[in-house]
Amino acid sequence: MTPSDYQRARRLLMRRDPILGAAIKRIGPCALASRQRKDHLSALVGAIVSQQLSTRAAATIFGRFLALFPDGEIPDAAAIAAVEDAALRGVGLSGQKVGYLRDLSARIADGRLRLDELEALPDDEVIERLTSVKGFGRWTAEMFLMFRLHRPDVLPVGDLGIVKAVQKLYRLRKTPNPKRILKIGEAWRPYRSVASWYLWQTLKSEN
Repeated sequence: MTPSDYQRARRLLMRRDPILGAAIKRIGPCALASRQRKDHLSALVGAIVSQQLSTRAAATIFGRFLALFPDGEIPDAAAIAAVEDAALRGVGLSGQKVGYLRDLSARIADGRLRLDELEALPDDEVIERLTSVKGFGRWTAEMFLMFRLHRPDVLPVGDLGIVKAVQKLYRLRKTPNPKRILKIGEAWRPYRSVASWYLWQTLKSEN
């Protein structure tokens, strides 16, 4: 998405959904594109590192992980495969996450996962390919679509932040299930990724 796309998305969302529109007006420009890794591999590694961790803890461990490589950058999947388990555990990765990194590296090395193809694939196929990697669920794939590939119309209905934000913003008595969120989100097409970013921001603005 380009800057003009984000502006167009804001206008459309504000017009179609007055409730979300009021939040958008209060929050300001969309900064969805600001959370960006250098490349696909770094983004996927970052997704593994960040699972079940706070943003600060994940950033610390990811920084230590990068320090294992020359110039603080991951050259390729083979370089990850060459790092000993003890070194990976030493930067703060759990044994389970080390296993996830091994599976990711192996799939890239043998061609089962071709990162250079992801850009051209439709959303569903990207999700299908990424969820074949150990430790990668639908949520992780959706975050990759939104924050790395900048796909405009992703609505992660399983994200706890989205669920909480929808319930609070729309003053729902019951916690909304995925079907309810999808129904509310129909008004946000084809910019549900942008709507999701604003929903997350409503939680921050309340803290």
